[in-house]
Amino acid sequence: MSNNKLNTHPIHTTPPQNDVSNLPPSDAERFKRESNFLRGTIAKDLENGITGGFNSDNSQLIRLHGMYQQDDRDIRAQRAEQKLEPLINMMLRCRLPGGIITPKQWLAIDKFATQETWYGSIRLTTRQTFQFHGIFKRDLKSAHQLLHKIGLDSIATAGDVNRNVLCTSNPIESGVHQQAYAWASKISEHLLPKTRAYIEIWLDGKKLDTPDEEPILSSNYLPRKFKTTVVIPPLNDVDVHANDLNFVAIAEHGQLIGFNVLVGGGLAMTHGDKTTYPRKADDFGFIAVSDALTFAEAIVTTQRDWGNRSNRKNAKTKYTLERVGTENFKKEVELRAGMAFLPSKPYQFTARGDRIGWVKGIDDNWHLTLFIENGRLLDYVDKPLKTGVAKIAQIHQGDFRLTANQNLIVARVPASQKAEIEAIARQHGLIDESFSVQRQNSMACVSFPTCPLAMAEAERFLPDFITIIDGIMDKNNLSDDYIILRVTGCPNGCGRAMLAEIGLVGKAPGRYNLYLGGNREGTRIPRLYKENITVDEILTCIEQLIAKWSMQRNKNEGFGDFVIRTQVIAPVVNSAIDFYL
Repeated sequence: MSNNKLNTHPIHTTPPQNDVSNLPPSDAERFKRESNFLRGTIAKDLENGITGGFNSDNSQLIRLHGMYQQDDRDIRAQRAEQKLEPLINMMLRCRLPGGIITPKQWLAIDKFATQETWYGSIRLTTRQTFQFHGIFKRDLKSAHQLLHKIGLDSIATAGDVNRNVLCTSNPIESGVHQQAYAWASKISEHLLPKTRAYIEIWLDGKKLDTPDEEPILSSNYLPRKFKTTVVIPPLNDVDVHANDLNFVAIAEHGQLIGFNVLVGGGLAMTHGDKTTYPRKADDFGFIAVSDALTFAEAIVTTQRDWGNRSNRKNAKTKYTLERVGTENFKKEVELRAGMAFLPSKPYQFTARGDRIGWVKGIDDNWHLTLFIENGRLLDYVDKPLKTGVAKIAQIHQGDFRLTANQNLIVARVPASQKAEIEAIARQHGLIDESFSVQRQNSMACVSFPTCPLAMAEAERFLPDFITIIDGIMDKNNLSDDYIILRVTGCPNGCGRAMLAEIGLVGKAPGRYNLYLGGNREGTRIPRLYKENITVDEILTCIEQLIAKWSMQRNKNEGFGDFVIRTQVIAPVVNSAIDFYL
């Protein structure tokens, strides 16, 4: 069945069982409703030079324009003693579907980060884009206008909308990747907010007399953030089970024929609240490639209408599926799409990590994947990483691809330029053979000092922690092997620790919850092993378990599979039922 006609208005169907539409809405619904399609009084706040921040409603609304209001928590107490307001600044996240950016664009953002931000860095994120940290309010317009000038924007990279659409950074299967990337871009554009607020406020666009309309998102936008990916098996580098909507590319003879659609994944939870939990996505079935936008819209509008607008902790798509039933949600999607899902096509995920170093694509071009620890590009004393990437950008004729593992691919390099680019990378510390395979398969969120939600260190903690883990691996003759290890400073899921073989989730300064039992493919959620323990206690646990893994593992058995097989911990089968057992 196929029908390319898109629904442009809500379909009023029978409310689902366990309907929550009559419950009192959360305050977020109020300020979205009163915002006049995301305008609020942001423009007026920009003129207020007394404070470096925005008022409470506007500080939330700017998220839907791609920004978070933050402050430097390292100096918060010092400034309070001086009777000063916190050093309020903004994090701005670019919209970059599929993570592809040109060298010319890169040089422009590099210059802005150096000259106009407090921290001077570029942060590559797990959402396959980059962030500026430390933009003061007075410089926000120039940041947005710079992005616009080079063909980019930050629309809908945060807040209750469909966020930056991910796509597998596959440098080898170039033909299929190009097709998949094209659909990632189309899906991103189709699901964007249609309000002109961004253009009016940040680009000084002319206000029009015609009213705004949001045929897909509605004037109240979505109940909660919504994340979408396009993934090319066998590489699960985008972690499909961390996302609300996933299009698993199915190719035949080098041509993309369609997608298996996975719905309802998500990793965020709240400490102490057992109504919140990480959840894997459900496989709804196969669709033809030409029907991707129809189904994307149908899934988003179903979540828009059926999602929980009363309790934000239970507002994500994963909770909607648990509340109304996966089959009921799927049938509603089919009704809105005007066609049914077909049986899923077979596929398999075998790995998640990026292939660090040079690989040759089917188009005879070369691709260099650079490991960027924690995604932080900055010039360090012994490793001027940020300058190195800029120097590559000055001569590179292909493109850059940001990966969902916080790394950077110098893509489409002709053989004639390979040696020159490698020399620059080595001179600036972008190629470093001393980095272990364990370090390359470890990841952390930003956390302190900029994230207001951080409870414990993550990015600044991970490098030294991995050095100790490297020592343990070497001691057990495992220096050529690895464990998927991730650290997040809070339980909101940005570092995707809830799909790791070892996951640390911040509980308080110097204390974490330790989770075990994910797998290398990213298809199993780990379970809590020890709660609220110190780093020394964590290392004691890990050292004992790695020693057992080394001596008792089956051939090529991953750490996560080992701890499940040997009953160190029970597998999570259905997280809505057994995650807390």
